[in-house]
Amino acid sequence: MKKFSFIFSLIVGILFLSNSSINAQNSAGVKKVMITTSYGTIKIKLYNETPKHRDNFIKLATSGYLNGTLFHRVIQGFMIQGGDPDSKTAKAGAMLGAGGPGYTVPAEFNAKLIHKKGALAAARDNNPQKASSGSQFYIVQGRVVTDAELDNFQKNSGWTYTKEQRNIYKTSGGTPSLDNGYTVFGEVYEGLDVIDKIAAVKKGANDRPAVDVKMTVKIIK
Repeated sequence: MKKFSFIFSLIVGILFLSNSSINAQNSAGVKKVMITTSYGTIKIKLYNETPKHRDNFIKLATSGYLNGTLFHRVIQGFMIQGGDPDSKTAKAGAMLGAGGPGYTVPAEFNAKLIHKKGALAAARDNNPQKASSGSQFYIVQGRVVTDAELDNFQKNSGWTYTKEQRNIYKTSGGTPSLDNGYTVFGEVYEGLDVIDKIAAVKKGANDRPAVDVKMTVKIIK
């Protein structure tokens, strides 16, 4: 009986250590990427809560697929968009935004992940499933919003904002009108000023910067 108790205690101990190790790996396992532009670098952490988008972005960054693409659509007070492979060789003034790797990523909406300033989210077309583009993404610049505006967005989208989320939108800003419509899968933790710089560039037709804003993207952790 004592031998059984010892073996049982040993198994429990091993399982506890194993679970502790897994939890430690999960907490330390946040993937980070760096986007380098002529306006500076943007560092982003990818959310584990959106694994399909996280893994797809890691694949694109690791393969170099996004290197040389442009931030081809920028709207001050809203967002900066990039990741269209056609932008690598696009002529000046050419309309962009239709390119991609030939697949989409299923939507991964999460009520905890909002379009606050610095949010990384996936662009998409008007497909009914709201599936994301395989490569195009945007980073939110946004603006500060009021409680009344949030009440309106909440009513129209069916989204329920927590007190903390409301405070974020009222102080740091964002684009709540996109919540529950586009998948947010990461956030900027360094380089918010770079987003502001890119959003403010001189533009031509279709909100494309007059001077190309190229990027390189790599995993840094």
